[in-house]
Amino acid sequence: MTLQRQVMILMMPAFGWAMVAVGAAWADSPGLIGHWKLSGDAQDYSREANHGNDHGVDFKALGRNGEAGSAAGFDGLGSHVEVNNSKSLQLGAGEFSIAMWANTAEKLDDVLGDLVSKYDPVSRRGFNFSIQNYAGVTSSQSNYRHLHFGIDNGSAVGSWTDHGQLGNAVLIFGMAVYEGQLFAGTCEAGEQQSGRVFRYDGKTWTDCGSPDKCNAVSSLAVYDGQLYVGVSKYRLAGSSLTESDNPHLGGKVYRYDGDSRWVPCGALPDTEAINGMVVYRGRLYAGSLYAPAGFFRYEGGTEWTSCGTPDGKRVESLTVYNGYIFATGYDEGAVYRYDGSRWEHLGVLEGANQTYGFATHNGELYVSEWPHAKVFRWGGDKKWLEAGRLGEELETMPLIVYNGKLYAGTLPSAEVYRFDDPQWSQVGRLDFTPDVRYRRAWSMAVFQGRLFAGTLPSGRVHSIEIGRNVTYDQALPSGWVHLAAVRDKDHLRLHVNGKLVAKSAIYKDEGYDIANDQPLQIGFGAHDYFNGKLNDVRLYDRALTPSEIEQLAER
Repeated sequence: MTLQRQVMILMMPAFGWAMVAVGAAWADSPGLIGHWKLSGDAQDYSREANHGNDHGVDFKALGRNGEAGSAAGFDGLGSHVEVNNSKSLQLGAGEFSIAMWANTAEKLDDVLGDLVSKYDPVSRRGFNFSIQNYAGVTSSQSNYRHLHFGIDNGSAVGSWTDHGQLGNAVLIFGMAVYEGQLFAGTCEAGEQQSGRVFRYDGKTWTDCGSPDKCNAVSSLAVYDGQLYVGVSKYRLAGSSLTESDNPHLGGKVYRYDGDSRWVPCGALPDTEAINGMVVYRGRLYAGSLYAPAGFFRYEGGTEWTSCGTPDGKRVESLTVYNGYIFATGYDEGAVYRYDGSRWEHLGVLEGANQTYGFATHNGELYVSEWPHAKVFRWGGDKKWLEAGRLGEELETMPLIVYNGKLYAGTLPSAEVYRFDDPQWSQVGRLDFTPDVRYRRAWSMAVFQGRLFAGTLPSGRVHSIEIGRNVTYDQALPSGWVHLAAVRDKDHLRLHVNGKLVAKSAIYKDEGYDIANDQPLQIGFGAHDYFNGKLNDVRLYDRALTPSEIEQLAER
């Protein structure tokens, strides 16, 4: 029997008694404006009756108690719940809270996607609550199972913060967030210099040393709870810089063991440089930057197994999307797909000579290219649809989703653009090195609620916050976890399993209005369709206290 039905029965004996009964029914839920139990249906069990519209959700999924029909399954391909806009969902400038139970698999062949969102991409108003899984940015897996909660009211974009040059770097080749810190791999050009890894705790950079003697740490990825890096002898002439005199070849992988310790994990056969690493179905994969083409799977220890390449073509940036590994290519402006056993050619982008980076945005796969600085969206089969050009630039490299929007970095001016479909809007230039042909915004990651970007040839890291954001920079565990996101009066909070795990910087934004006329989405948003199970999704028009969230996590 539904709660609404129970209330109707209570109203039958006498009006006065009915009022007491209804009040008692809601006594433990002050401020509750949406309660989607997702146990058999998409109904709202709060007094506001913000009932959801089901789009392919499996309401027979096993819940926390192992009982069928006590949770909702989301396939990551298109299933979601859409709740029509209503007056009670106009959160405006007020405090609010989101709480839920979420279940994700340990081994993934797709990104995890968005939990709940209510966001207007045109006005840039609303909120986003998602799990960030970003690979192919450009050569690294920058974020893996990280919670993000952000609000925006369409305010003008602020300025970028310069976090400095890392050592003697000429290039920030890749970045990855690991164990609450941002790690960056560099390229150094000197004969006696080598690529290094630095970690950033939000205040200070710490030099974690050189895993190898070659000139670049080119790819980073978190696999099986540990940080791995691929190293390279990068040919700086490819960026129109003087070639490095460092003679040492790369093509090896190392595992981080804390401080400046690195454990050798083997060499990719016939490989001098590594351009991409990605985790797929619980295994780590890596590919060769230069000829001969190579693509390999890590077997543990120092062993790597060749997995072939598409017709001998190099596979470069690697991402995971809807059950497959997708790869860009430098031998032609194409995209390739791998299903765990064989490669498939997915066609050439019109006018492109090379392809560079990936992002999943609004449930669709986007890719960047050279030489027109365009971005393309996959239309299925071998169809690639143009999604605009970034100014007068020549190349797009990293793509990443941040607080509801897609961002990209470019060459030759090292600019950053935001996708305001169908146009791209510039949000900054990061490298002003004089007397060089190319400047690149090469790498990106999301850390401590900010968008970070690394450059060539200045070898510097920059960051910006757009809207107000908080991130949990630890990998979210698989299985059932309780999640809560809170907009408090002057900051944002994230809670996992009832514990406060992250707070944003304090801000003063009286009147920071995020109201919009878009529907509320459960299991969908600006990143991707959710891949997992959800249960007991709650929305409050007030800031829950930490103790209240802890009580919800104990139910």
